[in-house]
Amino acid sequence: MNILDWNQLSESEQTAALRRPALADSGRAGQVADIIDKVRHGGDNTLIELTRNLDKCERSSLQLSEQEIANAASRVSDELKAAIELAITNIDTFHRAQLPTPISQETSPGVQCELHFQPLEKVGLYVPGGTAPLVSTVMMLAIPARLAGCERVVLCSPPPINDAIVYTARRCGVDAIYTLGGAQAVAAMAYGSESITKVDKIFGPGNTWVTEAKRQVSSSVDGAAIDMPAGPSEVLVIADADADADFVAADLLSQAEHGADSQVILVTPSQPLADKVNLALEAQLAQLSRSDIARQALAESRTFICTDLAQAAIISNAYAPEHLIVQTADPRALLPRLKNAGSVFLGAWTPESVGDYASGTNHTLPTYGYSRTYSSLGIADYQRRFTVQELTPAGLQAIGSAVELLAATETLDAHKNAVSLRLAKLEKSTA
Repeated sequence: MNILDWNQLSESEQTAALRRPALADSGRAGQVADIIDKVRHGGDNTLIELTRNLDKCERSSLQLSEQEIANAASRVSDELKAAIELAITNIDTFHRAQLPTPISQETSPGVQCELHFQPLEKVGLYVPGGTAPLVSTVMMLAIPARLAGCERVVLCSPPPINDAIVYTARRCGVDAIYTLGGAQAVAAMAYGSESITKVDKIFGPGNTWVTEAKRQVSSSVDGAAIDMPAGPSEVLVIADADADADFVAADLLSQAEHGADSQVILVTPSQPLADKVNLALEAQLAQLSRSDIARQALAESRTFICTDLAQAAIISNAYAPEHLIVQTADPRALLPRLKNAGSVFLGAWTPESVGDYASGTNHTLPTYGYSRTYSSLGIADYQRRFTVQELTPAGLQAIGSAVELLAATETLDAHKNAVSLRLAKLEKSTA
């Protein structure tokens, strides 16, 4: 990785050095819009045709049958099922603790205000196919959906769906599994078809087609909401002079192997460590099955030499990484300085991989700097909150005159009258 001295860069050079690789302009907006339009008007027939043409899969039914689900489950090894079970337990435990408590508060005598939470009724989960069957993504999306109380949870994944994805989806309570991928899957969940439920919100990662489709349906009045904006995967590692270079390199590569457009950043006050990490990267790359992908990602990645860990935190906050790993002598001491990150991993024994699979936190995280304003996926994303208020006659009398004055100031006479009429009746009834 290219090594840069942060303090030798001008402000504009620092900004440029923190810039992520430009998101590929897929030029697919028009093509995706055309697919969405075809799905909206053609329904299942169009979806079956797209699956045949794009995925080279011939099916008369988009939904997996109960027999197909049972057959897939039987082909998953007991060892893998045990690993899935461990992950489910930890993810369930952490997300169950996030369930919100309703609030009831008397703001003034006779004025009762409440905050309630309600699950989204129908949600759709998208799990990519391709070279890496993302079994973990099924758990991360489906477990909080069930805990939140969503009435119907459906999942789409390109054919042929990996057996472990099918098993995990059913184990996590997914109601229906569809052999459907790409923009057409997003369109089907957003607008519905003869066999596919229209959902209120769509969750999950995907390629540029899926990402563009999610963007388009989320801006459509009759489409569906989405979880968060998506970009390539990324990690930033803060490491001091005593950090284990092999560990640091392994963590950087665990994200670099996601895709050629991924980016990894190392921030350290130690030039010797930076050099050791580069050597470790070369040694470990030779052992990776996805080394070509990781090398492409490393070409757009870099190491920053900083003055101290306080400055490392400043650099990290400016970058706002999806994953932030702190490999220092006292990692928790740095935590109060860290403002912008999707998920933070403290200490040498906490690789990013544990968060991806089984620690219990969610691996669906804001990327591309969106951690400044978006949060990691959780129970709250599958629920909506709403308020309730109830006033007694005395409560209305207590705040009524203030409401009248505020409404009059805004020249909203009907607002004022809604209070004034009630106050007048109350005064008459007690006269």
